[in-house]
Amino acid sequence: METATTIIPIASGKGGVGKTLFAANLCIALARLGHDTVAVDMDFGGSNLYTCLGVPNKYPGIGEFLKTGKPAFQNLMVPTGIPNLRFIPGEGRTPFLANISHEQRLVLVQEIKKIKARYVVLDLGAGTTFSTLNFFGMVAKGVMITTFETPAIMNFVMFLRNFIFRVISGVARKDKKCFDSVVSAFERSITDASVTANTLILEIEKHNRPLADLVRKTCAGYRPRIVFNMGDHPHELAILDKLQSTLWQGLSMEADYFGFVFHDEAVRRSAKNREVLITRYPDSPASKGIARIAQRVVRLWDEPSLEGRFDLMENTKLEFRHWKSASGPETRGAGV
Repeated sequence: METATTIIPIASGKGGVGKTLFAANLCIALARLGHDTVAVDMDFGGSNLYTCLGVPNKYPGIGEFLKTGKPAFQNLMVPTGIPNLRFIPGEGRTPFLANISHEQRLVLVQEIKKIKARYVVLDLGAGTTFSTLNFFGMVAKGVMITTFETPAIMNFVMFLRNFIFRVISGVARKDKKCFDSVVSAFERSITDASVTANTLILEIEKHNRPLADLVRKTCAGYRPRIVFNMGDHPHELAILDKLQSTLWQGLSMEADYFGFVFHDEAVRRSAKNREVLITRYPDSPASKGIARIAQRVVRLWDEPSLEGRFDLMENTKLEFRHWKSASGPETRGAGV
């Protein structure tokens, strides 16, 4: 029986948190586990996934496809030299690619869903362009990468806020009065009470209760999976309770906390020398952390909720003890 394709969009609230390097090495780790995997560079305007995969930048990509319609999207796929792993370039030479139209976004969604592979990993652009938000919403479970630095956490929450507000406004379009009330709420002064997902839904409910119920159901269907990068110590995960409270109160959203990748000097070296991290430094803490996340993808991805199934804090403490016992007390570097 043919196994269904799993699409994994990977996004971040801001640049510099290691999204692309994580996406590339997750693809390699999944391929090494024997799964047919396709890495797709969708960081339009800043495509560089090829550097982390060790692939030369000489192939036509999505930019060329959108500009000319040639070659056919499925023919953009190129080998990487890594068994089970293929690559679709983004093609960073096409100007203004970050500003693609709504129609072009729909075409890309349709083409991505046609890809035949076990895993299709999308390296999305950082930040909250409509393209990034739309591609992140292609499936119910996307990956958010963040570090523990305050700006990164703030931008990660802002990304999910913009995402869920876009979901709400998309459903509200079915009723002009509801949509206008949502737009009006967005335009409130910063000095007014904070707009939350629940306040938007209550605005819709004033005009159309069934539509409000549909909005609630649609929002509840999204459950992002969070990976913390460049971590120093498991105690940083003490932020989880506060973070979950923030997401629930402001966005009526729950998330699964899916992985923790330690700071690692090998990451800086691999990036500087254009080496593939998980190939060049397979025993480094970052490589091992990403490999473990790949194993969790295979074991746990299709679970509707990881609550009670995967305790990130306890697993990270265990990994930390193993890492320290193997590498000594002063191992710290640049992170993914």
